[in-house]
Amino acid sequence: MDYKDIIGHEKVIEALKKIIKNGTISHSYLFEGEDSIGKKKVGYAFAKALLCRSQKPEPCNECLSCYKFDNNNHPDFFLIEPDKGSIRVPQIEAIIREVTTLPLESKRKIFLIDDSHKMNIESNIKLLKTLEEPPAYVHFILVSSNSNNLLPTILSRVQTIKFYPVEYDKIVDLLVTDHGKTYEEAKFIAEFTKGAVGKSISLSQDEEFFQRRDEILKTIDYLVKGDKTLALSQMDFFRDNKDDIDEILDIFLLWFRDLLLFKELGQVELLINKDKLNNLSSQSQVDIRSINDIIVRIEETKSNLRRNVNYDLAIQTMLLNIGGIQCNDKGSRSKI
Repeated sequence: MDYKDIIGHEKVIEALKKIIKNGTISHSYLFEGEDSIGKKKVGYAFAKALLCRSQKPEPCNECLSCYKFDNNNHPDFFLIEPDKGSIRVPQIEAIIREVTTLPLESKRKIFLIDDSHKMNIESNIKLLKTLEEPPAYVHFILVSSNSNNLLPTILSRVQTIKFYPVEYDKIVDLLVTDHGKTYEEAKFIAEFTKGAVGKSISLSQDEEFFQRRDEILKTIDYLVKGDKTLALSQMDFFRDNKDDIDEILDIFLLWFRDLLLFKELGQVELLINKDKLNNLSSQSQVDIRSINDIIVRIEETKSNLRRNVNYDLAIQTMLLNIGGIQCNDKGSRSKI
């Protein structure tokens, strides 16, 4: 892992290089931004540079430290990740024990805590004590997509570095060049993931992603035509893809938001589903009020599922409500 392997985040990378060049290295950093946009990768590259024997802004890739880091056996680098959804006290206690011993290979010890917002309150408190007075050779890199779950006193002791979505064009080039996607597929993935490189790569490697999308659009077509029976016949698809329901509902939302844009503005360049323009055009008879109601129904379903409402019931209710909105729109429209 090196800076050259990272897509985007040029300003962050230059700032990190400058920190090393000027010798203004903090003991604790918080890399904060949306999921899968590259925070952890940058954290790895920064850690490698901090441990490199050259002590230059970029790792030399020639010393023993760089070699060990690239082979995942550097004795002074520690990766802490959630265990069954949370970072527990024993994991933080292991860090505390390591903090008290000197580095073996480099001048520093680096602790990268991924998804640090998943520390429970006890873990937060234990880590805080270590952050207050760490040894000179210790550096922490906390990676988080939700710093609100970290104690304010922890946030006050870290230098926060913000990460922003990567430009879509860079992701499109990556997916087309390195992952064999067509331009249309790559464009949809980049916009669907909102500039999250990691998620874009993951979806590009998911051979069934576009099949799921086509199945979803078929369901939407049934609903727009008011055929609730055919829409409900798709329940097996929803059950089989329960683990991907967030993605499925996002595709629903983006489709109807595109339909809204298509009707209100008619500007194709603003659409995410540009490759399905014919489908959008065929559904343009749906009125704007109905589309807004449908978006509300989908958002309600997302919220209900987060509250652990019965899965089948939540999906069936959504399909019936959306289909009902369409049916009512054909005659005298009444709000459901």
